Amino acid sequence: MKFSMIFEAQLVDPTPERERQVIHDCVEQAVLAEEMGFDRIWAVEHHSLTQYAHMSASEIFLTWVAARTRTIRVGHGVVTMPFGYQHPVRVAERAAMLDVLSGGRVDVGAGRGATRQETRMFGVRPEDTRSQTEEALRIVAAAWREPEFEWHGTLDIGPGAVLPRPVQTPHPPLFMACSQHDSLRQAAELGIGALVMGFAGADDVRAMRTVYDEALASRDGSRFVSTEVNDHFSALCPTIVLDDPARALRLGTRGQRFFAESIAHWYGGAPAPTGYAEDEDHAGALGQEREKLIARLHEANIPARPVDTGTYNTDHAYGDAATAIAHVERLREIGVDEVMCLIQMGTVPQEVCLETIRQWGTKVIPRFREPVATA
Repeated sequence: MKFSMIFEAQLVDPTPERERQVIHDCVEQAVLAEEMGFDRIWAVEHHSLTQYAHMSASEIFLTWVAARTRTIRVGHGVVTMPFGYQHPVRVAERAAMLDVLSGGRVDVGAGRGATRQETRMFGVRPEDTRSQTEEALRIVAAAWREPEFEWHGTLDIGPGAVLPRPVQTPHPPLFMACSQHDSLRQAAELGIGALVMGFAGADDVRAMRTVYDEALASRDGSRFVSTEVNDHFSALCPTIVLDDPARALRLGTRGQRFFAESIAHWYGGAPAPTGYAEDEDHAGALGQEREKLIARLHEANIPARPVDTGTYNTDHAYGDAATAIAHVERLREIGVDEVMCLIQMGTVPQEVCLETIRQWGTKVIPRFREPVATA
């Protein structure tokens, strides 16, 4: 199994000073992740989602981290691909440049950036996001593979060359953010890896793995975006690990509550998130808030899944190292290729994030690096 971390750059009650600090805190966590044996870091790309995600220029963040590290892979989780956000040739150029500077450590995930807030900021039509994301993936893969290429579709490009050429051949691995079954099927049919939200718990991850596997088995290759096929399945794992398991659970569910409220706010129009006190019953509050959100969405005739009511499930790796090991064992049995740890949540103090990374590096990850005994 592989182990990674994902960064949103979340923060409560943002000010310019606190915003700057949280971004530097994310860099510190990423550098420690390499030291502790993590395989990869992922950075999101979101725009104008105050509190939820202040990671708007992930290519710069990843370049800064790559310069501070030697071996850990640096992944876009994800690049917003619809054309209004950025031209596909610029995506290919920036990722290739980072691949050169990092010595071939780049991974590129694609996303739609489909919140109303983000699409309005960039003049993107929500109904175009799915088709343009797929077309952008095809353009980027072709631009990397071919010394000179041209494209004539929704966009008219070239002929010309993307320079520099990436180090990885034929190109860096491609992924897609998958929060719904349709996007899992799309990723499998396109021949790219799946980055799966795991907030709804291991049973939901199992169901999503099944959907992905069924799509892998039934595809005929006609929709592959590249000659390079990537069937990697990465699942989110919210986690806080401390020697004091009760405090880890309180801080983890508090952070998840902030995350859940943020998603409900930006994706479903719920009130803005709040921080709350550390000693509240956040797990109980999450259950109550989930029922209220489902009822409100039902009244407004809004499907629940797009605002990810699964974020209210608290059965995750919150506790001591033994709790985290048991959770990873469940994910391994499901067939997860990569455990994508979510540690940096808006209310989690920096020292707790760093200690969680140390606990994973010294007590959890080593358990899954050893060869599995056979009968």
